Amino acid sequence: MDRPVPRVVWLAVAIGVIARLVFGLGYWVDKPLTHDEREYLLLARNVASGRGFVYLLPDGSQAPGEHFGRAPFYPLFLAGVIRVSQAAGIDAAAGPLEGDVARPAVLRAIRTSQAALGGLLVWLVGWMAGRAAGSRAAATAAWLAALYPPLVWTPAYVFSETLYAVVALGCAAVLNMAAHRIVTPAEGDRGRVPDRGSVWLYAASGILAGLAVLTRPAMLFFLVLAGPWVWWTRGVRPAAVFAIAAVLAVAPWSVYNTRTAGRFVPIASEGGITFWTGNHAMAIGEGDLAANPDLKRANLELRARHPGLSPEQLESIYYREAWRFIRDHPVWWAWLLVRKLFYTIVPIGPSYRLHSRLYLWSSVASYLGVLPFALAGFARLVRTRRVPMSLLLLAAGSVLASVVFLPQERFRIPVVDPALLVMAASLRALRP
Repeated sequence: MDRPVPRVVWLAVAIGVIARLVFGLGYWVDKPLTHDEREYLLLARNVASGRGFVYLLPDGSQAPGEHFGRAPFYPLFLAGVIRVSQAAGIDAAAGPLEGDVARPAVLRAIRTSQAALGGLLVWLVGWMAGRAAGSRAAATAAWLAALYPPLVWTPAYVFSETLYAVVALGCAAVLNMAAHRIVTPAEGDRGRVPDRGSVWLYAASGILAGLAVLTRPAMLFFLVLAGPWVWWTRGVRPAAVFAIAAVLAVAPWSVYNTRTAGRFVPIASEGGITFWTGNHAMAIGEGDLAANPDLKRANLELRARHPGLSPEQLESIYYREAWRFIRDHPVWWAWLLVRKLFYTIVPIGPSYRLHSRLYLWSSVASYLGVLPFALAGFARLVRTRRVPMSLLLLAAGSVLASVVFLPQERFRIPVVDPALLVMAASLRALRP
């Protein structure tokens, strides 16, 4: 499907940006920041001031509290917003935080930037649907993405999800283009061969995959699925180009991280505690430490047994403790995996109940309202052999990451929900 994107998609993009600005600048104001938001802002302030990826206060002292290494791309994005704000004369000279309070001007700049990213996500969703099922699907998917509540309010938070969604879906879109750029070989040759232009597309998709990994390491699961798929369907050369480009995008940060930490840390040290949280005797099967007070206390006890260790040193301890639990309780762990898969699909986990009742019902209603139509649309795409495999593998990688680590609504929204919107829009477009 190489049809141009319908003009109505651009209208949906504009409305989507406006909806995100209205929510982020008109409603979600003067709200307390979460721990993750403060960490991202603290890292961004230090990067913007030239100190690097460190948790330092303005006076140079170490920031108090529990901190873990983060993937670098989102703090870099925030640092760029801060620097642009400074150049534009916005009150950001001291960074995004003043003491323990976020500067409103900086938050407005971040939310405005992320609203623009949200508009790009609307376009990508429409484009993917158009490639799969035509212009009517493109228009439907774009409007769904423009007004889908979880995608509207996510840019108001200082979370990496919005940036990750754009980069990850951009990778899937470019990989989709590469997989469909083929030429018919001469008579006597076997199979189909990739067009030379597609090699550059595979390289671009690999670079985007690497940037997505540097935004959220869960993208690694997509690489594990997409690499063999490209090799199986398009051959060794495209798969090698895709994989090498992804590795080259990640490698500089891995080298820097390893030299700084004194041990091999490919992306971030936050993976250890996340894996431990999702694979523990007290794990519920959904939600992070905030949704599990008993596990939060166990985390404090573990850290108390290992005082003075850096986040990178603690990471190996978290992994070791989690693997010990898996080895000693294989049956219970297998049941825990089943529960995590259930909570990944069914939105009734404890983390949902941490929010207000309005948030809970709007989130659950949005997701469950789309899910049945998406499943029906996927079945119709399968029958017509139009399944966008790159997008399907992206969603499958997200589900796999949730099962291996832990499911949470924040982890589902960036990839799985846009994929559902594409499938749901395809149902309407492919209706007999």
